[in-house]
Amino acid sequence: MDGDERIEYDAYRSDLEMLSQTPRSEISSIKLEEAQRNFNGHKTHYDRLRADVAIKLKFLEENKVKVMHKQLLLFHNAVSAYFSGNQTALEATLKQFNIKVRSPNTAPPSWLEQ
Repeated sequence: MDGDERIEYDAYRSDLEMLSQTPRSEISSIKLEEAQRNFNGHKTHYDRLRADVAIKLKFLEENKVKVMHKQLLLFHNAVSAYFSGNQTALEATLKQFNIKVRSPNTAPPSWLEQ
């Protein structure tokens, strides 16, 4: 949702409020009806955009939960493989995490090699 949509909605709302406070005449009644139509159209559009954003946020939240669940499962599998001494299962799980396994006897690479 763009900030411009909110600005337009507020502008039409303030126009309607301003015209509703002016003394009644034939010209002001016509302007008030036009302002009411403009406001209603922009309010409908703005409400639709807000509903779309709410749906997108709900999808993002659901996706976040799915990703967290998957990561927790992978972490559990890695910890289980580590403590059971199953090196192949540990390497397979770490490969899913995109982590390279270093054996304990190798020295870390020099800063020049990185």
